[in-house]
Amino acid sequence: MLTATLFLIQSDYSSVNTKLVQLQSLLQSSDSVVLMGDAVLHAQHDTLQQVERLYVLDTDAALLIQQLPTHIQVISYAQFADICLAHTRCMTIK
Repeated sequence: MLTATLFLIQSDYSSVNTKLVQLQSLLQSSDSVVLMGDAVLHAQHDTLQQVERLYVLDTDAALLIQQLPTHIQVISYAQFADICLAHTRCMTIK
């Protein structure tokens, strides 16, 4: 198991920017982030550029008109479950 934290970003579109600024103060280099729902529309945010393990669910990736940045990995629900189980801590930011 990873001792790093898994952050799930699930805010509505208008709140995501504020939540990503909040995330920046919590984020460690070993942490993982999953953008969910409207949060995927902020995939280009500066805070996310340095996240090594950044994920988007395949169903949420369909919200985007443009292509995802190359540092974001599109995952299935099965992969999402594996990522959740691999972490000892999970924090949801809504």
